[in-house]
Amino acid sequence: MPRGARLDTPGTLHHVMVRGINGREIVIDDDDRSFFVSRLGQLAKASETSIYAWALMSNHAHILLKSGVSGLPGFMRKLLTGYAVYYNRRHRFQGHVFQNRYKSIVCEEDRYFLKLVSYIHLNPLRAGLVASMDELERYPWSGHAVLMKAHRQDWQDCDAVLKYFGDTGYVCRKEYRDFVNSERDLGKQPELTGGGLVRSSGGWSSVRSQRKRGEKSFSDERILGSSEFVREILDEVEETSNGQLPVVPLEAEAKELLIQACEDAGVPIKVLQAGSRVKACAAIRKEFAVVFVRKQGLSYAAAARLLGVSSSAVKQILLRDDLCK
Repeated sequence: MPRGARLDTPGTLHHVMVRGINGREIVIDDDDRSFFVSRLGQLAKASETSIYAWALMSNHAHILLKSGVSGLPGFMRKLLTGYAVYYNRRHRFQGHVFQNRYKSIVCEEDRYFLKLVSYIHLNPLRAGLVASMDELERYPWSGHAVLMKAHRQDWQDCDAVLKYFGDTGYVCRKEYRDFVNSERDLGKQPELTGGGLVRSSGGWSSVRSQRKRGEKSFSDERILGSSEFVREILDEVEETSNGQLPVVPLEAEAKELLIQACEDAGVPIKVLQAGSRVKACAAIRKEFAVVFVRKQGLSYAAAARLLGVSSSAVKQILLRDDLCK
């Protein structure tokens, strides 16, 4: 499936993830780390990009930012290209340092801002780079230590984070630390690293309820937020680009729904798509033939490909559904 274009206008909140090519390390030692962080800060100030949270790991990095006047693509191009040139020269390496395309997720600020700050800043602890919250507070390669005043980075927007926790410095930092500590046992939280229908709607049960009520859920793999937020972003994109920005195809959205339903039923999707006639597969096909064709607008052929049956079988399911009404 072709990848969608970047969604961005100045002032958009993004969770950005960059990874080393083939999982390779992007930093070897503290000199590399210092250069990466220094370049991040210089470019943030020059482009008026607000940095709220960041964590530099061995083979990847997370950044929570609000794009500045030059936009996200220009900022990231300068950051990654400049660092790659430095890295290759210093280590006498030739070739790509980063995966060709960094990942950026537009985020609904009111709903996810603090969750993302804590998720990103807990990365070194989850990865075992530090052993405790006390060590994390002193770890120089993440924005958590800056918020706790153990290190100073004048380009990091600490006030925007701490304002959620009170009015005075000490109290704010204590409340912020307590919040991050309360989030530490939540694990990887994959919903914070990507968009999509199930995530946008609050889980598969919410999606199913919306379908039964005849409500349309909007989703896009480039957006993390509620269905309403996704719709607002896509409407804005259509207004500014005459509708030319590609969105996630219906079939991709349908497959995400089907994967979740199979997981809930304990049926591997490959078994379903191989044509299995077990009771659970039959029940899923019966439900989703109707959903895919009548509520999502897929063709019989597209629904059949997903469900592991023929187009005529999909048509028969729909005819039987009509007779039951």
